Amino acid sequence: MRENIRAGDTSFVSNPGHKRRAGGRKTNVIQVLVAEDHTVVRDGLVAIIKQEADMDVVAETGDGQQAAELWKKHRPDITLMDLRMPGLDGVNAIYQIRAAEPNARIIVLTTYDGDEDIYRGMRAGARSYLLKDVRREELFQCIREVHAGRTFLPPAVAAKLAERLPTEELTPRELEVLRLLAEGKPNKLIGADLTITEVTVKSHVQSLFRKLNVLSRTEAIAVANRRGLLRM
Repeated sequence: MRENIRAGDTSFVSNPGHKRRAGGRKTNVIQVLVAEDHTVVRDGLVAIIKQEADMDVVAETGDGQQAAELWKKHRPDITLMDLRMPGLDGVNAIYQIRAAEPNARIIVLTTYDGDEDIYRGMRAGARSYLLKDVRREELFQCIREVHAGRTFLPPAVAAKLAERLPTEELTPRELEVLRLLAEGKPNKLIGADLTITEVTVKSHVQSLFRKLNVLSRTEAIAVANRRGLLRM
């Protein structure tokens, strides 16, 4: 089921080519919310995503505030979020969504590639940052990677985030925690894997953030990839 919001009009579109569960949503597919204020671009995104057998668009909007509200209503697996939208910009929409669900998986898809735009989007909690000239194959790969709990950052974006490189080296234990963070594991599971308490994990994560000069797990992984820390 796809909810369209255009000029105050709401309609529902269903694709009979897929099996659906109660409520009209496809089973065993990645549910996507598209938040993009340019109608032509949004229509294009919806069209190509619907062509993928393992994806479905459950809602779309061109307004940031409505994006946050639609997320709370539909709880999609993935949200494609533009940065510049009326009502509420993409960064603040991300903050609203993550206030409701800290683990929400959001991909910024925008035309803006400035350092500060990237930094603000990732700091808000996005799992990826793509430009709108991205190839469709890379977009689909990104959606699948983020849905699987991983971070997906093109080299140019990772390079810009990595400009805040520190000089302080990570300890062997911090490197272990970092690798488990890159696998998408929460603190509790990291503690179980390393046989340490969750409090100790949090302490290591805070130390990682300080040494890498980042504010989020996504940033930490981006910087670590750039420096080759995850290959050590």
